[in-house]
Amino acid sequence: MKIKDLGLSTQDVISALQSAFSGGRLAYFIQNGFQYSVIAQVERNDRNKPEDISKLYVKNNLGQSIPLSAVVQTKESSSPATLYHFNRYKAATISASLAQGYTIGDGIKAMQKISDRLLDQSYQTALTGPSRDYAESSSNIMFAFVLALILIFLVLSAQFESFLDPFTIMLTVPLALAGALLSLWAFKQTLNIFSEIGMIMLIGLVTKNGILIVEFANQRRRQGMEKMEAVVNASTYRLRPILMTSLATSLGALPIALGLGASSASRVPLGIVVVGGILFSLIFTLFVIPAVYTYISGRHITESEKDKQFADPDTGKI
Repeated sequence: MKIKDLGLSTQDVISALQSAFSGGRLAYFIQNGFQYSVIAQVERNDRNKPEDISKLYVKNNLGQSIPLSAVVQTKESSSPATLYHFNRYKAATISASLAQGYTIGDGIKAMQKISDRLLDQSYQTALTGPSRDYAESSSNIMFAFVLALILIFLVLSAQFESFLDPFTIMLTVPLALAGALLSLWAFKQTLNIFSEIGMIMLIGLVTKNGILIVEFANQRRRQGMEKMEAVVNASTYRLRPILMTSLATSLGALPIALGLGASSASRVPLGIVVVGGILFSLIFTLFVIPAVYTYISGRHITESEKDKQFADPDTGKI
């Protein structure tokens, strides 16, 4: 090595650099009753630039002064002051504030587009803080929403002993969701955890409109009415109960939508979703459900046909 050829050692070079630049304490001395430190360091003018290292000399084992530039090379590079780790990987944290009118969901989508464009397969991204909470809550809400749909469909299938009638009833859900999204857009609200909870509530609140119509129409058909006549009759006779229950529910949620009370601003989207979804579904349910019922409803046994099934073949009596 070049250091050994010049009669130096690595420790000699390190000591020379420490003595010139580190400002280390060598000893103490006492003067006038006060203790002072002895610090080894070159003048300030001689240690302002990296090139000042080449001005230093170090003595070798023969007593010769060797310039440090003969054994030391300087190279400029940049590195972070602290290396952070996440999940045992070297990580960098990127934080940003939301512009006015944008939600956390919009920010996450924008960051994801940037990472897809700039980062290759050797990089991984992960959310933390409020962004991670939002992503986790959104996935849980979606799971709860799908589970609620399946559960209500199965319950209705057991109640009506059919898969067609529950399908007709469940058409009120997309109508309510359309009204909820339209209401959020009209009142300039965002799709957040509260509005998503309101959409799950709508599944149970609006299906009762379809249940009232379909159940009453099935009863009329069992009494011998034709399909079209039965569903029109059911819509006419069940209009008042549908109006009463829908208006009572929407008026009950109206204070939440208006933001009345302390700390109610965050719950406003929930109230808007409930009120808008119920009213929108109320109007269109009276047209969509009867129309779909006339097309996909199955055949129902009338009371006279049921009596014939259980009648004695010899006497004709039940």
